[in-house]
Amino acid sequence: MGQYAQLGAVKTWYEEHGEGEPLVLMHGGLVDARFFEPNLGPLAEHFHVYTPERRGHGHTPDVEGPITYQLMADDTIAFLETVVREPADLVGHSDGAFTAMLVAMQRPELVKRLVLISGGFNKSGSAEPADAEWNVDEIAQFLGPAYGEVSPDGEEHFKVVATKIGEMAAREPALDAAELNAITARTLVMFADDDLVTLAHMTEMYQAIPEAELAVVPGTSHFLTQEKPHLVNHLILDFLTQAPVQTVAPIRRAPAS
Repeated sequence: MGQYAQLGAVKTWYEEHGEGEPLVLMHGGLVDARFFEPNLGPLAEHFHVYTPERRGHGHTPDVEGPITYQLMADDTIAFLETVVREPADLVGHSDGAFTAMLVAMQRPELVKRLVLISGGFNKSGSAEPADAEWNVDEIAQFLGPAYGEVSPDGEEHFKVVATKIGEMAAREPALDAAELNAITARTLVMFADDDLVTLAHMTEMYQAIPEAELAVVPGTSHFLTQEKPHLVNHLILDFLTQAPVQTVAPIRRAPAS
């Protein structure tokens, strides 16, 4: 059963599942916590899973003004401080991944481990055609009905939110690779082999995060969590429940001489 927490101006909806150490699932842009349906059960067998929905997404109503990654990071920090109330693992997809990344950079004491799925750090890494258009009408046909099923703002408000996300996406994310050095949490960077960012961007992100591990899920797209959930779930759980192994021939992780 979902419930709301008033976090500043945002009436944030979330559910809780399972028992154990806290894990916060952070959905992508223009979708909601239902996107993680293929992943929730296996994760909740091991963790106390929280599924907050960000401003203007899912059951959480929109608020006046723009939507930016920093605002969503601020909302997430408030959620961690007010609802979770202890350091948590963050598992984010797409916009949720970049939002989780900002939280880890700005408030490292709130984050135990990070799983960043299909979320780049700079628009220069986009694999989409340069002339790709943010067509709100087409996006509304694709995602609007699902939004209308749960949003307190009604399906007709979807285009307002989609426009805000489009304005954000035109400018962000906009980090330099060197800034990722601020991430101190052990991190799993996961992408599809046919994702919305280039393979070069994936490896640059992996190399820039100090305690990063890299997974590329073969034969999948940006929707890898749904396309190959068993493999994605296995990778996430292996990372979160097992200590790092002592590798036989370390190069990147070789001890400093």
